[in-house]
Amino acid sequence: MPPETAYHDALGDYFAEHAGISPYNAYTDRPAMLELAGDVAGSKVLDVGCGAGHYAAELLARGAEVVGVDGSATLLEHARVRVGERATLVLHDLEEPLDFADDASFDGVICALVLHHLTHRGRLLGELRRVLRPGGWLLVSTTHPAADWRYFGGSYYADDWVDLPLGGSSLSIRFQRMPLETFLGELLAAGFVLERLVEPRPVAELREIDEAAYTRLRQRPCFVAVRLVRP
Repeated sequence: MPPETAYHDALGDYFAEHAGISPYNAYTDRPAMLELAGDVAGSKVLDVGCGAGHYAAELLARGAEVVGVDGSATLLEHARVRVGERATLVLHDLEEPLDFADDASFDGVICALVLHHLTHRGRLLGELRRVLRPGGWLLVSTTHPAADWRYFGGSYYADDWVDLPLGGSSLSIRFQRMPLETFLGELLAAGFVLERLVEPRPVAELREIDEAAYTRLRQRPCFVAVRLVRP
């Protein structure tokens, strides 16, 4: 059975600490997603699964108005420390409709490494389409299915729920595996149009910090990220 979708308590604290320095989050996923976002100055952006506020802080620095939403009170406490009153932060279960947001009220949405934790992905994607203005953009990243296949084995097409241990701790994160056709198929079925797909590589700065991680992430895919548009 899938777990609660948010990073609560000790897991939330762990994520808040590591997301700012992790080769995966800080040097691979986040730079790729922000590059996909492009110029956000003057845009109203919804940060779905905003976590500890790392994306919100970057978007604010680039001139966006940001609303962050997360199901974890633990993570939102960290986000409030990071961004203060500069962003609107909402505690909300992402398995439920986004009843706090009006139709066509956002120019863009970022959903970074969130969808694979959710059971009602189609409902959330429908809500994201609703709250985006026509022509608005949606950025989504998830674990790369080839990486999951390499780590967990079995069938590439598996859709089982798995637990990934977090190095140096007794904690693990739970998510649902999915092949690329499922990931893209759900996004397209929700009415979005694909503009761009990337398989993020780490930025050069990581090489000076952790050359082994840099080399590994340059050779083996870890995430897949897409930019879509609401027609």
